[in-house]
Amino acid sequence: MDCYKLKRLLKKEEGPKIDFKAALNLSTEGEKKELTKDVIAMANSRGGRGYILLGIEDKTKKILGIDPKGYKEEQIQQIIYNRCDPPVPISVDFVQLEGKTVGVITVYKSSHKPHQMIQNGAFYIRRGSTTDIARRGEIANLFQENGLMTYETVILKNLGMEELDFTLIKDYFKTLNVISDNPSDLILEALGIIGQKSETEKYHPTIGGLLLFGKNPSLYLPHVYIKVVCNGETRMFFGNILKMLDDVSGYMRSIIKTERYPFNALEEVIANALVHRDYLDVTKGIVITVTEKNIEVSNPGALIANNSVYSFSRENNPDRRNPWLYQRLLTLDPKRRFMKSGLGMKRVKISFKEIGTVKFINIGSQNLFKVLLPIEATQGVNIDTKS
Repeated sequence: MDCYKLKRLLKKEEGPKIDFKAALNLSTEGEKKELTKDVIAMANSRGGRGYILLGIEDKTKKILGIDPKGYKEEQIQQIIYNRCDPPVPISVDFVQLEGKTVGVITVYKSSHKPHQMIQNGAFYIRRGSTTDIARRGEIANLFQENGLMTYETVILKNLGMEELDFTLIKDYFKTLNVISDNPSDLILEALGIIGQKSETEKYHPTIGGLLLFGKNPSLYLPHVYIKVVCNGETRMFFGNILKMLDDVSGYMRSIIKTERYPFNALEEVIANALVHRDYLDVTKGIVITVTEKNIEVSNPGALIANNSVYSFSRENNPDRRNPWLYQRLLTLDPKRRFMKSGLGMKRVKISFKEIGTVKFINIGSQNLFKVLLPIEATQGVNIDTKS
């Protein structure tokens, strides 16, 4: 940490990855826990490194300075090590600015999330500039993003097997070269489509099984939908993943009246939204907004920990939020549309290069990922909402 970097940090406002403190008192157990909570929350929140700046008034960002003798790096590391599981790596630096000493605690990006307070078992995250206890869905998302659980294989114990479309399941088995008029429960369980809590209980669909083969998943997962908004009119699409993709793709072709538009690239963006969306976020679904200038695909699910907008748009194999779904959609979709989704979004940019610039926007604070696809009037695009 140097003076130049510190000045850049001071230009920012407090948020998930930056916090200003006038002083840091570590004489009581409560004060030590408060520091650990802030460090845990920064480590658990999306993004890169976090910074706690000491000797800065939080409202005005006035430089107050600290006495560095009262802030030993070994002591701070030990405080966090004894109260955090797994421990969060940090460093402590002191920088001279305007004749005063500013302390900087750097909270390094963690590959071992989620971190937990040992004393009370709580998980913390940052909500804007505030440290708060993570909710159940947020904790589950942290575990899923870091490969510690698979949301898709959670058993829906209140649903019966009749909620699955076994015609679709038989078609899936044919793609696997398995011919069976009545696939056994053991095979379906091994594939993660169904499950049972114990050997004495009945089988029930999993969330992934319902998303892929359900007759009407939105009855039980009401956030699973695609909403298309065009010129003030709204059309809702429900069903399993492939049905929604087919129906929305057909609708988009009907309202954009030109064969010159790169519909395959648009379809790839929608397929990516379906396979990468955060199904733990029950507050919203996928929203496609069509205007005269662009098509915006808004997807619940900011990029997961190891991805950036740059890597997601260029890399051949970005990290995936829902690997179980992705692996099955590769073989389940007869049109092979999810084969393309393993190539990042570089292909989409190339497809639209004659029309305009494709934009990728990651909004971690709102748990959203947006793709803006251009529409040029010179391309003969004619939006028709009456279709």
